[in-house]
Formats: sequence, C-alpha cells, structure tokens
Amino acid sequence: MLLRLRLMLISLGMGTVLIMFLCLGAQNLKDRHSIQVGSARSVPLPTGFLVGLSLVIGVVSGGSAAAVMLPEQRWD
Repeated sequence: MLLRLRLMLISLGMGTVLIMFLCLGAQNLKDRHSIQVGSARSVPLPTGFLVGLSLVIGVVSGGSAAAVMLPEQRWD
C-alpha cells in the first residue's frame, strides 16, 4: 500500500513540475490553435502547450495506472 501511495505521489508531483515548466515555456508564442471536442472549441493555445499538456496527462495517467495495477505484496 505504501509503495502504491509513493508511486501515485511521484506521478502527481512530476506532473505538477512538468505543468509549471510548460506554462513558463509557452508564454508569448504567436502561432495559436484551438481544439474542437464535439461542438465545443477551446480557447486558442500555442501548439507547444497543447502537445506538452498531452504529454503531462500521459505521465500522470501512466504513473497512476502503474500504481493501481501494482500486484499486492504478501508478507507470509
């Protein structure tokens, strides 16, 4: 249980650090695109921010999936 919690916290911590670096690096970019999901459109965002955001979501979801799917240890 402790290992799962540690993996989850590391995953969320790395996601937070990556988001902070992404927000710092995506400032003042001229080329902006918006994403259309169904009938809704997002605000225009820089392309690098959109790609970086998908990378951060992948890191967090992959780390949390690894923490959840970790086999339970038995101390027999």
